Amino acid sequence: MTERKLTSTNYRNQSFLEDKCSLNELLDLVSKRWFCEVLFCIQDGNNRFKLIKDDLKYISDTILSDRLKLQEKYGLVTRIDYYEIPPKVEYFLTEKGEELCSLLETICEFSESVMQSLRRPAAIAAAQ
Repeated sequence: MTERKLTSTNYRNQSFLEDKCSLNELLDLVSKRWFCEVLFCIQDGNNRFKLIKDDLKYISDTILSDRLKLQEKYGLVTRIDYYEIPPKVEYFLTEKGEELCSLLETICEFSESVMQSLRRPAAIAAAQ
Protein backbone atom coordinates (compact mmCIF):
# COMPACT_ATOMS: atom_id res chain seq x y z
CA MET A 1 0.00 0.00 0.00
CA THR A 2 1.10 3.56 -0.65
CA GLU A 3 2.63 5.12 2.43
CA ARG A 4 0.28 7.66 3.99
CA LYS A 5 -0.36 9.00 7.45
CA LEU A 6 -2.21 6.29 9.33
CA THR A 7 -4.84 8.76 10.52
CA SER A 8 -5.68 10.23 7.11
CA THR A 9 -8.96 9.65 5.32
CA ASN A 10 -7.02 8.63 2.20
CA TYR A 11 -5.25 5.91 4.19
CA ARG A 12 -8.53 4.54 5.57
CA ASN A 13 -10.15 4.63 2.12
CA GLN A 14 -7.20 2.91 0.44
CA SER A 15 -7.00 0.29 3.21
CA PHE A 16 -10.69 -0.46 2.83
CA LEU A 17 -10.37 -0.85 -0.95
CA GLU A 18 -7.27 -3.03 -0.70
CA ASP A 19 -8.90 -5.27 1.90
CA LYS A 20 -11.91 -5.62 -0.39
CA CYS A 21 -9.84 -6.62 -3.46
CA SER A 22 -6.09 -6.86 -4.04
CA LEU A 23 -6.62 -5.44 -7.53
CA ASN A 24 -6.98 -2.03 -5.91
CA GLU A 25 -3.47 -2.27 -4.48
CA LEU A 26 -2.06 -3.39 -7.83
CA LEU A 27 -3.83 -0.55 -9.67
CA ASP A 28 -2.45 1.92 -7.15
CA LEU A 29 1.03 0.52 -7.74
CA VAL A 30 1.00 0.47 -11.56
CA SER A 31 -0.60 3.92 -11.74
CA LYS A 32 2.45 5.53 -10.20
CA ARG A 33 4.17 7.84 -12.65
CA TRP A 34 6.82 6.04 -14.73
CA PHE A 35 6.09 2.63 -13.13
CA CYS A 36 4.95 0.88 -16.32
CA GLU A 37 7.49 2.63 -18.51
CA VAL A 38 10.34 1.37 -16.31
CA LEU A 39 8.96 -2.18 -16.46
CA PHE A 40 8.66 -1.99 -20.25
CA CYS A 41 12.24 -0.68 -20.54
CA ILE A 42 13.56 -3.65 -18.60
CA GLN A 43 11.43 -5.96 -20.75
CA ASP A 44 13.02 -4.38 -23.85
CA GLY A 45 16.50 -5.24 -22.55
CA ASN A 46 17.46 -1.93 -20.97
CA ASN A 47 18.54 -3.56 -17.73
CA ARG A 48 21.02 -1.01 -16.36
CA PHE A 49 20.10 2.19 -14.53
CA LYS A 50 21.77 4.41 -17.14
CA LEU A 51 20.13 2.59 -20.06
CA ILE A 52 16.69 3.03 -18.50
CA LYS A 53 17.49 6.66 -17.72
CA ASP A 54 18.63 7.27 -21.31
CA ASP A 55 15.47 5.65 -22.71
CA LEU A 56 13.17 7.61 -20.37
CA LYS A 57 14.98 10.92 -20.73
CA TYR A 58 12.59 12.96 -18.53
CA ILE A 59 12.60 10.66 -15.50
CA SER A 60 14.59 11.88 -12.49
CA ASP A 61 17.21 9.69 -10.82
CA THR A 62 15.18 9.74 -7.59
CA ILE A 63 11.96 8.54 -9.24
CA LEU A 64 13.77 5.88 -11.28
CA SER A 65 15.51 4.58 -8.18
CA ASP A 66 12.22 4.56 -6.26
CA ARG A 67 10.36 2.70 -9.02
CA LEU A 68 13.09 0.08 -9.30
CA LYS A 69 13.01 -0.46 -5.52
CA LEU A 70 9.21 -0.79 -5.59
CA GLN A 71 9.34 -3.27 -8.44
CA GLU A 72 11.96 -5.28 -6.59
CA LYS A 73 9.92 -5.15 -3.35
CA TYR A 74 6.84 -6.54 -5.14
CA GLY A 75 8.82 -9.30 -6.82
CA LEU A 76 8.48 -7.93 -10.35
CA VAL A 77 12.18 -7.24 -10.86
CA THR A 78 15.35 -8.95 -9.70
CA ARG A 79 18.42 -6.85 -8.99
CA ILE A 80 21.83 -8.41 -9.58
CA ASP A 81 24.89 -6.72 -8.12
CA TYR A 82 28.22 -7.49 -9.75
CA TYR A 83 31.03 -6.88 -7.31
CA GLU A 84 33.57 -5.39 -9.65
CA ILE A 85 35.15 -2.02 -10.23
CA PRO A 86 33.36 0.06 -11.30
CA PRO A 87 30.28 -1.42 -9.59
CA LYS A 88 27.68 -2.86 -11.95
CA VAL A 89 23.98 -3.51 -11.28
CA GLU A 90 21.48 -5.09 -13.65
CA TYR A 91 17.72 -5.53 -13.41
CA PHE A 92 15.71 -8.39 -14.86
CA LEU A 93 12.00 -9.12 -14.90
CA THR A 94 10.86 -12.01 -12.77
CA GLU A 95 8.19 -14.41 -13.96
CA LYS A 96 5.60 -12.21 -12.22
CA GLY A 97 7.09 -9.15 -13.91
CA GLU A 98 6.85 -10.79 -17.33
CA GLU A 99 3.25 -11.75 -16.64
CA LEU A 100 2.37 -8.24 -15.50
CA CYS A 101 3.99 -6.73 -18.62
CA SER A 102 1.92 -9.02 -20.80
CA LEU A 103 -1.28 -7.99 -19.00
CA LEU A 104 -0.34 -4.30 -19.17
CA GLU A 105 0.30 -4.55 -22.91
CA THR A 106 -3.20 -5.99 -23.36
CA ILE A 107 -4.66 -3.19 -21.26
CA CYS A 108 -2.69 -0.62 -23.32
CA GLU A 109 -4.15 -2.02 -26.55
CA PHE A 110 -7.65 -1.98 -25.07
CA SER A 111 -7.26 1.58 -23.77
CA GLU A 112 -5.99 2.75 -27.16
CA SER A 113 -9.10 1.42 -28.89
CA VAL A 114 -11.39 2.89 -26.22
CA MET A 115 -9.69 6.27 -26.31
CA GLN A 116 -9.81 6.39 -30.13
CA SER A 117 -13.53 5.72 -30.08
CA LEU A 118 -14.01 8.47 -27.48
CA ARG A 119 -11.92 10.95 -29.49
CA ARG A 120 -13.81 10.34 -32.76
CA PRO A 121 -17.15 11.84 -31.69
CA ALA A 122 -15.32 14.84 -30.22
CA ALA A 123 -13.42 15.35 -33.48
CA ILE A 124 -16.62 15.06 -35.52
CA ALA A 125 -18.41 17.56 -33.26
CA ALA A 126 -15.49 19.99 -33.48
CA ALA A 127 -15.52 19.78 -37.29
CA GLN A 128 -19.20 20.72 -37.50
